[in-house]
Amino acid sequence: MPHAAAQTIPPTGVGAIATGPVRLVVNGKPTELELDPRQSLLDVLRETLDLTGTKKGCNQGACGVCTVLVNGRRIVSCLTLAVMHDGAQIETIEGLEKDGDLHPLQQAFVEHEGLQCGFCTSGQIMSGLGCIAEGHAGSPEEIQFWMSGNICRCGAYPGIVAAVADAAERT
Repeated sequence: MPHAAAQTIPPTGVGAIATGPVRLVVNGKPTELELDPRQSLLDVLRETLDLTGTKKGCNQGACGVCTVLVNGRRIVSCLTLAVMHDGAQIETIEGLEKDGDLHPLQQAFVEHEGLQCGFCTSGQIMSGLGCIAEGHAGSPEEIQFWMSGNICRCGAYPGIVAAVADAAERT
């Protein structure tokens, strides 16, 4: 006779995992999606919602390029499943500008040349917003520490730190 627990294990294979409705508020807009529970939040943002400002870098949580805010807290969206955030407020780079005006942190990135190639910029900005909101922008050293999960291959760190410090002073 087979073990009882073995009888409750669902069959494996692509069709074995059911989809389900997930309600998200993305950049202030409520949306309900039928999602495969294996989809990362990053893939849902980019592929399902066509919000491609959030970039896919390492896809292993090491580079920070996919950073978004979930209920005001920064996360790397490649490492979290979208279904885990049912009912959550998701903020991406696309949600920052208002009426065609840049967010103060976006403007500070421009003014302080906090970017070169731009690939990491959306993640840097979203992480910077989280850093400011968490109260970790009191000094350049503190900003460097709390932004250390975001990698810039071009080495624009002085401008990034200056931009976050400037935006923190403005808010």
